[in-house]
Amino acid sequence: MREKRNVLKYLAEKEWLILSLWFGLAFLGTVMEISRDNINNFLIFKNVFYHLIHQQSLYIPYPAEYYDVNLYGPVFSIMIAPFAALDTHLGALLWAMTGAAALFYAIRQLPLTRLQQNIILLLCTQELMGASGWFQLNQFIGAFIILTFTNTIKGKELWATFFIVLGTFTKFYGIVGLAFFFFSPHPKRFVGGLLLWSAVMFALPMAISSPQYIVNCYFEWYAALVHKNALNVGGNAIFQDISAAGFIKRVFHIPWLNSLVVLIPAVILFALQYTQLRYRYNSRYRLYILCSVLMFPVLFSSSSESPTYIIAIPAICIWYVMQPATKWNNIFIFFAILLVSFSHSDLVTPWVRKNLAVPYALKALPCLVLWLRIAYEIYIRKFLLEKEHAPAPVRELEAVAHL
Repeated sequence: MREKRNVLKYLAEKEWLILSLWFGLAFLGTVMEISRDNINNFLIFKNVFYHLIHQQSLYIPYPAEYYDVNLYGPVFSIMIAPFAALDTHLGALLWAMTGAAALFYAIRQLPLTRLQQNIILLLCTQELMGASGWFQLNQFIGAFIILTFTNTIKGKELWATFFIVLGTFTKFYGIVGLAFFFFSPHPKRFVGGLLLWSAVMFALPMAISSPQYIVNCYFEWYAALVHKNALNVGGNAIFQDISAAGFIKRVFHIPWLNSLVVLIPAVILFALQYTQLRYRYNSRYRLYILCSVLMFPVLFSSSSESPTYIIAIPAICIWYVMQPATKWNNIFIFFAILLVSFSHSDLVTPWVRKNLAVPYALKALPCLVLWLRIAYEIYIRKFLLEKEHAPAPVRELEAVAHL
């Protein structure tokens, strides 16, 4: 297994290879779906902009334009506007590639060495390829969460809170960025940034519609999310609820299980990770919390589906590059990448995909195992390289070159 880690390091040293795979596979995945005219999600997004301009409901079906319904917040109409104005196929392509670029940039901001960043990018390429062809917001959400983390620990609270609010006002997953509040050197500035950007994001869509219309949109958005959650947990949407609760319900054949039975203990376990806040300036502790936060909304949301895991897969890879190259760590990353990134792809047999991966929500399994392991290792302070008796002083963001 040591040789395999060396091969991975060898590949990660090739900057041209990392760029080619990251953007090349994203481009390939996008073009393949465009060539099949399988761009329904982008049609939803494109029309959100025009529906908002004409003050039509954003959350009802428009069967003449697309199938399914929009589930993103009103401010998303501003985000999609530059792409909606283009030719549909060109807009879809640029939208997907912009998502890939956003996540690439976010990973480059992580407090890790260049080689560690490259390993993360290399291991995430297959998942990015699949996610790009869905034309969803997930790549942006993953980038927003990471950028919230990096800007917070740099003391750039205005940018950190911008990404929290933008992520929350579009898909709501961005709200998990609040977990990094305790890493902020300027808590009051952090709270002020939240208030400022919340006001801006709430009012921004009103500039191309009307205040009353936008207020009504938020009520409709809430109702649409409640309705979608009811459909997801009902057990009939096999491609939805690929979460910890969905995995447990399907494997143990208990579709009636209330997701709160899983969510409430998860929230408690997550909160216990903050019992080690005296190590808030320890770079490994911070990165462990980042990994936990990235996986949380994917593992414990009934709306999680296959392309949502582009948010969680960087967490698995961040954790991996912080670990020693042991046999068991290498075995775990192999099976984690196999189940998360390849189980829903065309690279496995249709039988595996149709009879195992999809029906049993296997994408959730390695993420759940790792999330629980991270929570345990934080609780027992295994993240420490050497025992620290007191918090270190505030210091600048630095690469974890000693890992």
